[in-house]
Amino acid sequence: MIYLIAFACYGCHLHGNESGSVDREHNVPGTPNLEADGKRAAAAAERMDQAPYHLDQIRRDAVLEAIQEVCGHRGWSLLAAHVRSSHVHAVVDAEVPPERVMSGFKAYSSRRLNEMRLDQPNRKRWARHGSTRWLWKPQHVSAAVQYVVAEQGDAMAVFESHDP
Repeated sequence: MIYLIAFACYGCHLHGNESGSVDREHNVPGTPNLEADGKRAAAAAERMDQAPYHLDQIRRDAVLEAIQEVCGHRGWSLLAAHVRSSHVHAVVDAEVPPERVMSGFKAYSSRRLNEMRLDQPNRKRWARHGSTRWLWKPQHVSAAVQYVVAEQGDAMAVFESHDP
């Protein structure tokens, strides 16, 4: 199965924020993000016990390397990935549920960042879940790769497979 996986850094895409987010009731492909809601965003920010986490270039590169490492270790095929300042997108072919792929990405990335000792050991880095979309048709896979690689704004830490 091929999936489009996306997950945010801790505190960077709060429900109700102007930057947009998706909750359980709005997680349907093709539907818009949640509308801005200042009260909801403020309530979410109030529940945070650490500052939002942002990835600088050193951290973005480390996360991309960790994603490539877990794919190699587990036999998953990484088709594309783009690590941004506040979130990560990846297109991956794996014979496990997409939630397991996302968990692997977060775990390997956290381990790599912990080894680099750039943050406090108890630093929260990732939002609780993310988005896991199944890509059923070749044209959906191609569109997802295009979206991840070329439609996220300026390239930050990007990988695109050129294997057939």
